[in-house]
Amino acid sequence: MDYENFRKASKEASPKAKQYFTAATFVKLLREDEVLSRINILTFFNYVMKKVWLQQTHVGISLYDVCGEGYLRETDLENYMLELIPTLCQLSELEPTFQTFYVCTAVRKFFFFLDPLRSGRVRITDILASGFLDSMLELREVTTSEAQLAANWFSHQSAVRVYGSYLLLDEDRNGLLTRSELSRFGNGTLTDVFLDRVFQECLTYEGEMDYKTYLDLVLAMENKHEPQAIAYLFRILDVGGQGKLTSLTLRYFYDGIEDKLRASDNDIPSFENVLNEIFDMVRPANPHYITLDDLINCGKGDTVINILIDLQGFWAHENREAFTSEIPDEAEL
Repeated sequence: MDYENFRKASKEASPKAKQYFTAATFVKLLREDEVLSRINILTFFNYVMKKVWLQQTHVGISLYDVCGEGYLRETDLENYMLELIPTLCQLSELEPTFQTFYVCTAVRKFFFFLDPLRSGRVRITDILASGFLDSMLELREVTTSEAQLAANWFSHQSAVRVYGSYLLLDEDRNGLLTRSELSRFGNGTLTDVFLDRVFQECLTYEGEMDYKTYLDLVLAMENKHEPQAIAYLFRILDVGGQGKLTSLTLRYFYDGIEDKLRASDNDIPSFENVLNEIFDMVRPANPHYITLDDLINCGKGDTVINILIDLQGFWAHENREAFTSEIPDEAEL
C-alpha cells in the first residue's frame, strides 16, 4: 500500500482507527529496501494489533497497581501472573504444586532487568516497553516450536530447567544452597574466588542462598552481554565497593583462574599479558582502572567477565583464534 492509498483508507476508517493512520506510522513501517515507498498491509495490521494489545494490557495490569502510583510491587506482579497463566495454552500442563515456583521464576526476570536499584517495584511503562510480556503472550500460540519454548524464559520448559538445576545442586534438600553446593553450578568451572564473592555480596540466609537469589545469578550468567547483568557481576567483582576494577582487583580474580589451571595441570599465561589484553579490550577512560560504564560501553564486558571468573570462559577466549581457524571460509563450503 502506497501513501496515497494509505490516506484514502484513513478517510474510510472508523474514528477510533484513524489514530493509527498517521504519516509517522507510515514512515515507521516503511522498509529501507522498498523502492516504491509502500508498506506491507499485514505489517500495518500487526502494528495496530500490537498497539491495541499494549493499550488493553496497560489497563489490565494497572488494576494490580494497588498504590495507584504507576508501579507494581513483587506481590502485585505475582498476582497478575497468576491471573495470566490460565490464558496461556503452553502453560496448560503446569502442575499446581509447581505454580508458585513458576511465578517466582517468571517475576524474577522483570525485577532483575527493570529494577536495577532493587527498590522492590517496577514501573508499568517499563514492563510494557521491555518486551517481556510479548514473550509471555507467545505462550498463547499452539504452534510454538520446542526450540522457541526452550529459548523463552517464561515457558514451562525453561522454568523446569532452571528450577531443576537448583534442585540438583541442593544436595542436602533443605531448599537452600551452600557455597560448596553452588560450586557445581554450570560445568563447575566458576572459580573459588568468584564464588566466595557471590556469597559475600548477595543476599543469603545464614550463609546459604535461596531460590530468588539463585535466579538472579542465573539471569546474570545467561545474559552477560546485557547492561543489567554486567552491573550485577561488576558489583561482585568490585572488591571493597570502590566503583572501579584496578590491576590489584584483576590480579585477585586471576588468582582464581590460576588455581583452576594449576589443578588441571595446564600452562598458566602471565598475568601481565592477560591484564594488557583486558585493558586493550575495554579502553577505559582512566588508564589505571575500569569502571562499570567502561565495561558496558566497550561492548566486550561479557568477555572480560568470563576471563576473570570462569575457567571455561577463559579458555574460550585464549583459544579463540584456534577455534576461528577451524571454521571453514564460505569459499571452502
